Amino acid sequence: MSYEIEKTDAEWRAQLSPEEYHVLRQAGTERPFVGEYTDTKTVGVYGCRACGAELFSSETKFDSHCGWPSYYAPLAEDRVEYIEDTSHGMRRVEVRCARCGGHLGHVFEGEGYGTPTDQRYCINSVSLTLKPAE
Repeated sequence: MSYEIEKTDAEWRAQLSPEEYHVLRQAGTERPFVGEYTDTKTVGVYGCRACGAELFSSETKFDSHCGWPSYYAPLAEDRVEYIEDTSHGMRRVEVRCARCGGHLGHVFEGEGYGTPTDQRYCINSVSLTLKPAE
């Protein structure tokens, strides 16, 4: 796939920490309940740590108690892309940054959370940065 921001593997490695690189560029997952934004209540916008694209609002963040930050919708559908993921013996939908292709996490539906979309965007903290509202 082609993205607005494309860098070589060496450029991504130079820009990102080893953990950030593992999650964002190799579709890794950070451990549950340790992420910087898992329990954050700060009002603001969450952006892609790799390219800065604004992806999620604190207004759509909710407590899912799953161990990772959860949102019920992105800021706009064109901010993220969806990839079918059949790894680990299950069918999931991977969520990537539409601007740079960075792995963010997965989206799940029909889990019964009381959200307007019945979706849970389960996103790695290490994939995000938070810009607090002014």
